[in-house]
Amino acid sequence: MSCQHDHDDENTSGKPDVPDHVQDAIRTLIEWSGDDPKREGLLDTPKRVGRAWLEYCQGYQEDPAVHMSRVFEEVGGYDEVVLLKDIPFQSHCEHHMAPITGKAAIAYLPKNKVVGISKLARVLHGYARRLQIQERLTAEVAQCIWDHLDPHGVAVVIEAQHGCMTGRGVRTPGVGMITSRLKGCFLDDPRSRKEVMSLMGYG
Repeated sequence: MSCQHDHDDENTSGKPDVPDHVQDAIRTLIEWSGDDPKREGLLDTPKRVGRAWLEYCQGYQEDPAVHMSRVFEEVGGYDEVVLLKDIPFQSHCEHHMAPITGKAAIAYLPKNKVVGISKLARVLHGYARRLQIQERLTAEVAQCIWDHLDPHGVAVVIEAQHGCMTGRGVRTPGVGMITSRLKGCFLDDPRSRKEVMSLMGYG
């Protein structure tokens, strides 16, 4: 009995069109890699890949800062660290367009306003869904929160694995890269920095 695949992409109703020049580029890459873009299993691949990359890079279609626009100023005198940790994300590196998969910890010390915790994850995903390097992703998330919440401090730590290392080149799976960006009191005050890093699990 042969295995049947569900070619749900053949029904393009409601799905974005993929321009011919994009499909031609993907066919060229398939052929250059050594396969035949005309064989049955690859006939619809150019459309699928084109649509997939629209989804991978949908962060270009949004301004992550919009998630910081609704804040709450009635915080009841709360003046301790707000931390969201182990936020999963996926991005793609701008050098090889290989996957970057990992998790982030985002913390801030509010001054007089807070934001819904899901918005922190949305800011991360907004920047991650672009071609990235991990260092810039870390800095962009921290800067966005710093600019729009005006907190005493911001700390962002990202830990991720890079497909350009695990699937090509040195091919070393299991190696993680950690980047951090600290601003305000988390940068200037050693005690505050030690506290937030410990809460994140990096103390």
